Amino acid sequence: MSGISQAVVLITGIQAAGKSSVAQALAERLPKSVHLRGDTFRRMIVNGGADMTPEQHADAVAQLRLRHRLTAQAADTYFQAGFTVVAQDVVLGAELRHLVEQIHSRPLLLVVLAPSQEAVAAREAGRTKKAYGTWTVQQLDEGLRQDTPRLGLWLDTSTHTVEQTVTEILDRAWTEAAVR
Repeated sequence: MSGISQAVVLITGIQAAGKSSVAQALAERLPKSVHLRGDTFRRMIVNGGADMTPEQHADAVAQLRLRHRLTAQAADTYFQAGFTVVAQDVVLGAELRHLVEQIHSRPLLLVVLAPSQEAVAAREAGRTKKAYGTWTVQQLDEGLRQDTPRLGLWLDTSTHTVEQTVTEILDRAWTEAAVR
């Protein structure tokens, strides 16, 4: 942890990849930090919300981009106030590059949690909240692996505990995960 300085750490991956747990545990190990949950902005919509589906309706895409814009603005604001920001959300495909471009604070460290489909399915089966309905694990995993730009540090966390993942991020992200 000796080389760790203030940063924005963006953690992404598919649903049930461990983003929330890892982001919270990482933020808890940093001296002055914020855990920014991008999904919070989606949940703030009371009426008129449009969830992303495989059909990617225009309203849903617009709301997803709004959520990412709000995440970027909040991350920059917290960073300017002296915090290390650990932001997490499902950000796949071309949307990842768009979000990276909207976050102005540097260093920006991108960590992609990429456990196997089998590991995600097992995690999903063990959770009380169910993330999969409209989408399948296979659909999102293919979107991650085939359509998402290879930016930052990609970690196969199939056999990692949350703490092992956090330790690997602390050991590697500040030197291997920076995006320009």
